[in-house]
Formats: sequence, structure tokens, C-alpha cells
Amino acid sequence: MSGGGHERRESGRAGLELPVQYERLNALLSDYTHNLSRGGTFIRTDRPLPVGTALSFTIRAPELGEPIVLRGVVRWVVGAGEARADRPSGMGIGFIYDSPAHREALEARLDGLMVQSLGALAFEKLMGKPAPSEPSGETPDEP
Repeated sequence: MSGGGHERRESGRAGLELPVQYERLNALLSDYTHNLSRGGTFIRTDRPLPVGTALSFTIRAPELGEPIVLRGVVRWVVGAGEARADRPSGMGIGFIYDSPAHREALEARLDGLMVQSLGALAFEKLMGKPAPSEPSGETPDEP
């Protein structure tokens, strides 16, 4: 594994498989998240981008209504040769926020998605805080 940063998580991580789209070398790629937290995600792919690569990507799910558009940086990679059944190949992405308000709005949407996908009790156990009473459907202003 390159980069190694996944052991330093600041928040709980939910095992959610959601469609994600991003560009690579002028091609639109579609892969899936393997897990999701308020600070980042792991995108399962056989074609991970190099550590340090900045990218924009879109997470789609029926529960969301509008897709979530995020920006992030590849923090670590699991190459195809390092992958196992419990650790697929792919890339760990750390989210980039434009401002504290942007971060707060995106985190509210991610919290809402996790509550809808996992249920309130599982969210509370995973995140160590009360589940939001009503998941936020608002999209933060784009930069």
C-alpha cells in the first residue's frame, strides 16, 4: 500500500457502495465507493490515480436526490498486486473544502446519506454522535 494514511481517521467510516464518477485523462470513469466518512472516501478501482492527484468526483444514490459533487486529493493507494478480498484495489481520497460553511454543508449531506443507508442507531454507534433528525437534501454552493 502506498501512502498509508488510512489508519489516521478522524471520524467513523461507513461501508457504503455508491456509484462515483470522475475524470481521468479526459475520460469519464465510473467506479464505486467502498466506504465513506465525513472526511473522505475509498474508491474501489483497478486504475487508481497517483498519490497527490487532485480530482473532482460525483457520488450518486437514489436517496440523495441531487448528486453530491466533491473535490479531493488521493492520499493513499492499494495497487492491484496488493489487493486482497478484505482490502480491494483503489484509492483513499481526502475531501477538500472551500470554506468552513462549505465543509459543514457537505458533511450534513454525508451524515444524512449515512443515516438513510445505515439507520440512525448504526450511524450513532459509528459516528459517536446523535443522528440528524432530518437528513439534509441541500446542496452547498459550488465554488
